[in-house]
Amino acid sequence: MRPRTRLFFAETPTNPYLRVIDLERMADLARRHGILTVVDSTFATPINLRPLEHGIDLVIHSASKYLGGHNDLLGGAVVGSRELIAPIEEARGVMGGISSPADAYLLLRGLKTLALRVARHNENGQRVAEFLAQHPAVRRVHYPGLPSHPDHAIARRQMSGFGGVVSMEIEGDMARAARFVDLLRLPYIGPTLGGVESIVEQPAALFSLDPDERAEAGLVDNLVRYALGVEDADDLIADLRQALDRLLQEG
Repeated sequence: MRPRTRLFFAETPTNPYLRVIDLERMADLARRHGILTVVDSTFATPINLRPLEHGIDLVIHSASKYLGGHNDLLGGAVVGSRELIAPIEEARGVMGGISSPADAYLLLRGLKTLALRVARHNENGQRVAEFLAQHPAVRRVHYPGLPSHPDHAIARRQMSGFGGVVSMEIEGDMARAARFVDLLRLPYIGPTLGGVESIVEQPAALFSLDPDERAEAGLVDNLVRYALGVEDADDLIADLRQALDRLLQEG
C-alpha cells in the first residue's frame, strides 16, 4: 500500500489455485489506512461466504456463474451499503449498462435453486478432492476443504462450504495434462464454471502459448481446473478414475 492507494481488491477463493483470503485481517488493515475494500466472491457464492459480514465494503459476483447456474446468461452484481452503491447506480444510469429482460428472468430462476445447487457442488467438490488426493497420477490437489491446503484453517473459519471447483496438478508435463483432459468422458471442455454440468479446462493452454508468460502468471503447465456440476459424485469419481488409471497404463 502506498499513500495514493484508495482501493484494496481481492478474489476469494482465487482462480485457479483456490487460495483463501483472511477477510477480517484484510478489512482491518484497509480500514486503518482509510482504503475501500472490494472482494470478488463468485467462486464462494453468497451461500458459502458473505464478505460483508467480515467487514468488507463491497462484494461483486459474476451472475453468469453460480447465481444463474445454467451457463445461459450474462450478468453481474455488486453488493454493499446504500452509501457506496449510490454512485455506482448513478454511473450505471448514465452509461446505460442494464440486463436484458431475458437475462433478468434467467437469473431470478437460477437464484431459486442456488442453495440446493451449491450444497451439491460442495459435496461433489469435497468428495472429488479427497479422491484425487490419494491417486498416484495426481501430484497435488488445490481445494480449501483439504487439510493439505495452505489456507484450510482460514476457509474453515469463514466459509460454510468449500465450493465445486477443484484444481489438480497431473504427474507429468503439459501434454500429459492435456491427455488427461481428453480421456475424461463426462465434463465439457471450456473456460466457464458454475453450471449444473461439469466443465474442465487446462489453464496454461488457454492462457498463453509462451512458457515465459505462463511462468510469470504463476501457471504450471500440468494444472487442470475441474468445475464440478451437480452430477452424481460416484459417476464423476468413476470417470476421473478411468482417465487417471489410463494415464498410468500409458506410462
